[in-house]
Amino acid sequence: MSESLAPDNPGVREFEATVESVDGTDVVLSETYFYPEGGGQPADRGTLGDELVVDVQPTDGGVVHTLAEPPAFDAGDDVVGVVDDDFRTYCMRAHTASHVLYGAARRVLDDLGYGGFGISAAPTGRRDSDGADADIDADTDDGTGADSGGTAGDEKVRVDFTTTTDVDDNVFVELERLVNRAVWDARDVTWEELPVEEARGRDDVAFNTKTEEGVMSDADTVRVVSVDGWDWAACGGTHVSNTAEIGPVTLLDRSNPGEGMTGVEFAVGPAGIGRRAAVHGAALDAARELGVAVDDVPAEAARLRAERDDLADELGALREEVLAARLADCDAVDRDGLTWRVGVVDGFDANQVGDAAQRRVDDSADDVVAAVGGDDAPFVVVATDGDVDAGDVVDGLTDEFGGGGGGGPTFAQGGGLDADPSDVVAALRR
Repeated sequence: MSESLAPDNPGVREFEATVESVDGTDVVLSETYFYPEGGGQPADRGTLGDELVVDVQPTDGGVVHTLAEPPAFDAGDDVVGVVDDDFRTYCMRAHTASHVLYGAARRVLDDLGYGGFGISAAPTGRRDSDGADADIDADTDDGTGADSGGTAGDEKVRVDFTTTTDVDDNVFVELERLVNRAVWDARDVTWEELPVEEARGRDDVAFNTKTEEGVMSDADTVRVVSVDGWDWAACGGTHVSNTAEIGPVTLLDRSNPGEGMTGVEFAVGPAGIGRRAAVHGAALDAARELGVAVDDVPAEAARLRAERDDLADELGALREEVLAARLADCDAVDRDGLTWRVGVVDGFDANQVGDAAQRRVDDSADDVVAAVGGDDAPFVVVATDGDVDAGDVVDGLTDEFGGGGGGGPTFAQGGGLDADPSDVVAALRR
């Protein structure tokens, strides 16, 4: 039983091998060009003989191919293996693109470290009725021990960084520019086995903890993939031979997969092209709605946002004036020689009414302002100058009408009153 030959021969899509063992649907070959799941790259798909290969996993002694059905062949037979071309090609492009992205990150992110990589989904060789690539789910290890599950139609790749740099919009756009520049530059991609100590001693070679504890722990050498003059990383995956084979790369989003970690998601191939076209279309739509050129959309959006904020401030000030006027219109009631301003106030929430009630007590001759919210969820707020305990007033109302609340001597509020607002006002007048 041997290790996969796929990483060093990524262009092989068909091969013949001898079956060493069959255990149900699990098959071991004398040699294989199927890539087993690992390092963030999903297992290859394809066929062995006439049977569909649904999974490929590494074991201590080699590679196990899991078939959809028990095969007709047996140990000792020769079989033809066919690797799904679309699937492998997509994974090669995506995996190499992740290295190119890390190379871009070397140029713009401070205190950079590698946190992991994962392909969420990839196309199969099947075709939908419209001729487009169909999709499959691929749960892949992102290099940190967590799984990143994909959903059909959700072709994306994630690379996780540790960095002290805030990956804001400007940095995000610059990463995408640098990645596509490296693709355009058609840099050669090569790989070689290096002594572990030599690789570990090179500052330019990217590792993650899983690589060091896994691949390097029991090996004398480590496979280092090089993107000429751009990036170097310990990696056992399959790759294109030149960055030009990747095609356009579209950065999609950022995430926080763990403490101190920044995940950058991207798409290659049709998914990336489709996303870029969608964003371009959205920009054109926005420009048309705003009546400006596409290049002027940011400035116009900023202007409109500032105008909206100013209008919101004006509206807030006007609402405060309206609320103050409504409190002033509430009836003044004399209770034990103190002036109580009591009434129903609709259209405002408890916090707004509470703030306005406290301002009125501070700025007027009213000793107590007690307002009842008359909307769907009746509430009461009570503000005083201290001669009346606002908390006691609210407690008395909730004892009588239900609900709950609380507060201190000069301010309290209650909610969930099971009563008509007019009944609560009548109780406050007593």
